[in-house]
Amino acid sequence: MTEKKVDVLLVGSGIMSATLASLLSELDSSLTMMMVERLPQVAAESTDAWNNAGTGHAGYCELNYTPMRADGVVEIDRALAINASFEVSLQFWSYLVEQNTLPSPKKFINTTPHLSFVWGDDNVEFLRRRYLQLKENHLFQDMEFSDDIAQLKSWMPLMMQQRDSNQRVAATRVSYGCDVDFGALTRSLIKSLATKNNFDLNLNTEVQSLKQLSNGRWRVGLKDLTNKHKTTIDAGFVFLGAGGGALALLQKANIPEGKSYGGFPVSGQWLVCSNPDIVRQHDSKVYGKAALGAPPMSVPHLDTRIINGKPALLFGPYAGFTTKFLKQGSYWDLLKSIKPNNLKAMLGAGWQNLDLTRYLMGEALQSHTSRIESLRQFYPQAVESDWQLAHAGKRVQVIKKCNEQGGKLEFGTEIVSAKDGSVAALLGASPGASVSVQAMINVIERCFKTQLETDVWQQKMKTLVPSYGESLITDTKLLKKIRTRTLNTMQLL
Repeated sequence: MTEKKVDVLLVGSGIMSATLASLLSELDSSLTMMMVERLPQVAAESTDAWNNAGTGHAGYCELNYTPMRADGVVEIDRALAINASFEVSLQFWSYLVEQNTLPSPKKFINTTPHLSFVWGDDNVEFLRRRYLQLKENHLFQDMEFSDDIAQLKSWMPLMMQQRDSNQRVAATRVSYGCDVDFGALTRSLIKSLATKNNFDLNLNTEVQSLKQLSNGRWRVGLKDLTNKHKTTIDAGFVFLGAGGGALALLQKANIPEGKSYGGFPVSGQWLVCSNPDIVRQHDSKVYGKAALGAPPMSVPHLDTRIINGKPALLFGPYAGFTTKFLKQGSYWDLLKSIKPNNLKAMLGAGWQNLDLTRYLMGEALQSHTSRIESLRQFYPQAVESDWQLAHAGKRVQVIKKCNEQGGKLEFGTEIVSAKDGSVAALLGASPGASVSVQAMINVIERCFKTQLETDVWQQKMKTLVPSYGESLITDTKLLKKIRTRTLNTMQLL
């Protein structure tokens, strides 16, 4: 058994770990870092392009981020926060492109208009109210609304073919929405990191133990799955960014802040179009409203994707019931995650979400024909033979302890960190990858607080993300300056 000492150990090779490592490398090039991944390739689980939405979630089209209250007011705060967070991602990526750390933006991000599409009087009225309220904020000043059939045909011709003329429809559109191949982006980030002498990448490597030492550092036991060789790492800081595997690792760390957390796994499936003539007729991401009882990750959308440089057309995702926490995980993952300290929260959340469980099981049992019928609400002329089913990644929704119900299910992204800042884990799902830079800045603020208080780190952070420490939600001039730069640098205009 060999031993090695590092400043930072990153578990998982997805967008979160790659982003955190890239930020830290820019802030302090002397930090020694190691990244470990249990699979033989990087970015092969949740970050892989076929395993996530790739939307570049900015709140433009995702209707689940803007619920309408009983009094008719549409809540927009979450959409504003997500949009501002995505702008933070664009700023950091722009910096890395300008430094030639990342390749040409077209290798991982492409302009793909973001649309919300609804039908029926009530839904059209909701969309109009949403548009009017979002439009008041400068973040959404370029959003368009239309219920004019001719206009909608120009925005989404495929979806308007032979649609019922008596059906009332409407859409909103932001022309500079984008599609992000997070797999390609992550591989580029890690490729750049791997050129540095102080960065070490270990594939086919599994974490077997996590124990904090008396000096506050962590002793981490690793096993090479190829040759069974074991290694011990002495790490000053550990980041658990292993997607669905992060909960099990957090439980291994056994920090007080991580106790009582549980996870509820949800699987996903896509219908993928195999007809290139159809693919060429659609060039947008069009989101609708989720079915009653559906989880946020199941908001239906007809989605243009650029994956490994090639266009694709997907519809879904269709949620399903699973007990796996990872696509390449074990059916025992859910059972193994149940511990004495989270049992109450798990049971409470389960009892409160029986309808969701029934919904997911029903989704999993759908026939191909019924899935095509859902697609035809978006694309009336869909032909069964043009579409094949593909399996997406797993999403583990966070279960937290609460006094009222024992436990509650959270649909979002959550950072759990130790009080001393020596370890942090990222749990949850959407909006996930799109807000990875903001999420990892939050990790740095919690876990590298002393360093971040120095003038050197403050100045560097402002270089990496010029809006750092300021509000893009309230500062109109700042947003205009930032967005002009990022849209041009990322070639999204």
